Amino acid sequence: MPERKLIDDCVHCGFCLPACPTYHNWGEEMDSPRGRIYLMKGLADGKTPLSDTVISHFDKCLGCMACVTACPSGVRYDVLIEQQRAEIEAARPRGLLDRLFRALIFALFPYPSRLRVAAFFQLLYVKSGLRWLLHALRLPALLPPRLAQLEKLMPDVTVRTLRARLPEVVPAQGERRARVALLAGCVQRVYFPEVYAATLRVLAAEGCEVLVPPAQGCCGALSLHAGRDGEARELARALVESFPEDVDAVIVNAAGCGSHLKDLPRFLEGDARAEAFAAKVRDVTEFLAALPARATRHPLAVRAAYHDACHLRHAQRIVEPPRQLLRAIPGLTLLEIADSDQCCGSAGVYNLVQPQSARQIGERKVANVLDAAPELLVSANPGCTLQIQSILRDRGLSLRAAHPIEVLDASIRGAAQT
Repeated sequence: MPERKLIDDCVHCGFCLPACPTYHNWGEEMDSPRGRIYLMKGLADGKTPLSDTVISHFDKCLGCMACVTACPSGVRYDVLIEQQRAEIEAARPRGLLDRLFRALIFALFPYPSRLRVAAFFQLLYVKSGLRWLLHALRLPALLPPRLAQLEKLMPDVTVRTLRARLPEVVPAQGERRARVALLAGCVQRVYFPEVYAATLRVLAAEGCEVLVPPAQGCCGALSLHAGRDGEARELARALVESFPEDVDAVIVNAAGCGSHLKDLPRFLEGDARAEAFAAKVRDVTEFLAALPARATRHPLAVRAAYHDACHLRHAQRIVEPPRQLLRAIPGLTLLEIADSDQCCGSAGVYNLVQPQSARQIGERKVANVLDAAPELLVSANPGCTLQIQSILRDRGLSLRAAHPIEVLDASIRGAAQT
């Protein structure tokens, strides 16, 4: 159950309302952080039953944490919604179809080996022409919204993607300045291996020896955000145990994973090794922005719009470091997106379990991206990229997308295109 002290910290001032994407969607008090805290208080006092309607208000929350940034009273809404979701999962069995869909997600996404198998069949689905045929017949429109969304969000897969593997050690170029370990992640490892290749090249070029622990698995972030806290704890502890302790930093290049791992001292309270691990976690942009540049940056003539991932901006409060790295690239024009502090609607698995709401939020984000007229979209979270690209495709539009580390890598290598 959510901690009563954290509930009582809310003074109901309403500063969270304009920051909340779901309040923007419907203007409904119970779909704002303040309203959800009212519901939590009613549940704690026994005045509000845990009905399907009440659960739906909690389910509609993205967990984007924009309200945490906006709150002048320092209310830990992020902790409250996490605790409330865990209580819901323990107290109320969901409907059969909902349970089956969530079971599919969590039997697949945290396991890279299983994702690779799924990616192989996805490649066959596309290359065989079956996907083209089904879309020509408009059959995906007949699917339940969640399955249709899953099909729509599928990233491109190539044979090269399926073959990509990470080395266990990458030596520093020149004099070694740091010895770091890299989190390999799950979805990004399988579907965006080029992000890891770029991360390894840049870190090595900046004088870092990089270790990639081969036994590491999922960090548990997706499970935690969905209220599966027991599963999340098991995954987090196993991950920590798989990493060496004698490194200067643990580098993460996916915003959601980084925010979760930095919060391990609270989540795994009393676990000394988890606390030591969390103290070393750094987002790759955070780490590199604090490290005096050694590698030469070559010009990249591109208009790039930077999208703030919520778990980077609001959870980790990392706003300037990625911009600092991008501004240091000669020839690159960095564009700001209106309402850049607003979520894109991805939010872990939110766009799969709440596709209609995610679509409304994503449409606003895409409109702001297009208003900036970029040639390249830069985002530090794979889910954000997939969400925005999906909506652009539906509009018949295309826009190149890259992780900040890929743009920096292209500059260091002197590549003409990112």
